[in-house]
Amino acid sequence: MNMQNFSALFERHIFDMKKNGQYRTFIELERIVGQFPVAYRLSQDGTKELVTVWCSNDYLGMGQHPAVLNAMHEALDLYGAGTGGTRNISGTNAQHVRLETALASLHRKEQGLLFTSGWISNLATLGTLGYVLPNSVIFSDQLNHNSMIEGIRRSGAEKHIFRHNDAEHLDKLLSAVNPNRPKIVAFESVYSMDGDIAPIEAICDVCDRHGALTYLDEVHAVGLYGPNGGGIAEREGLSQRLTIIEGTLAKAFGTMGGYITGPSALVDTIRSMASSFIFTTSLSPHIAARALEAIQQVKAHPEIRAQQMKNVIKLKNMMLDAGIPVLDSQTHILPVIVGNAHLCRKITDRLLAEYRIYVQPINYPTVQRGQERMRITPTPFHTEEQMSLLIDGLLHIGRDVGWLATPASHYS
Repeated sequence: MNMQNFSALFERHIFDMKKNGQYRTFIELERIVGQFPVAYRLSQDGTKELVTVWCSNDYLGMGQHPAVLNAMHEALDLYGAGTGGTRNISGTNAQHVRLETALASLHRKEQGLLFTSGWISNLATLGTLGYVLPNSVIFSDQLNHNSMIEGIRRSGAEKHIFRHNDAEHLDKLLSAVNPNRPKIVAFESVYSMDGDIAPIEAICDVCDRHGALTYLDEVHAVGLYGPNGGGIAEREGLSQRLTIIEGTLAKAFGTMGGYITGPSALVDTIRSMASSFIFTTSLSPHIAARALEAIQQVKAHPEIRAQQMKNVIKLKNMMLDAGIPVLDSQTHILPVIVGNAHLCRKITDRLLAEYRIYVQPINYPTVQRGQERMRITPTPFHTEEQMSLLIDGLLHIGRDVGWLATPASHYS
């Protein structure tokens, strides 16, 4: 096959994605320190305009916190921009070790291990666990993240999927497996598309009865919940009941990287055997130093999290009063259901063009067809004026495109 034929194939894939509403567009932004959640949007002609971002995973604005930025600058000046190697070949720095110790303490575990992203931490750990435990079986929540699914697939272990947040179904599946086989149950605490929370205690009870290891992904909860920001497990006093707690530095802590925490022997096994850890250049020292400072700031300033939740509740109530179809989320994530990929794209495009509001449409395969949505994440820094503008934009555009059929006179 020549290059011309290859190009035709690629163009056909792109055409099909656009037709089905799966094609992804990327909005080019310039974040502005001190003005989050406002950023510059860059156009193709090089012009800029200010937009308000409503879909950032920098949940607490730690990406602009002065103390966090200072820690990054100091580490950069002291240690340079990179590590010069993988963790096992000249790439382990003091900043990595300090951060791993802090993360283990945050989750009340013996040891922590850093990765370049949360996606890689799930892929590496689940892929390795299923491989090193002979004849193991992995049980995965129906709505687990792609990185967990890929890790389980890579492990080669037998896999069973239990209904979302259904501890009884998990119990039935575990009961059908030979009790002598190693069993791993993988699930999340906060699910990022619906904003719902796993019944962690009930799942731990089931796992204890069957002697199963527990693997909890706290990516969308760490930094936000619990007295110290240790996530939902810490909030509910369940951290010590979980075998492995995985998290990210890229959301509430505002930087990049992922990690796991757990028993020393288990974590050391992953460190020694996970190829995506062994053969990857380590995080730059200034990134690790920045993340460590962000953890300290989150612990020391619970008022930031309190303000975020106050804003979440305020916006959610405004949406409900206006008749906007927001899911009854239990968390900081407010999913607004549209139910059609092209309509979802049209609404978000118009919000950006007419109101300078940036919300990314969430379409298949991230969510199931018919569940297309806008995933809105209020921060501590969104103002009531910005909330009102968002409501006005959703109402005006929603009625205009036939998504919202009944005007909400309270806001019209």
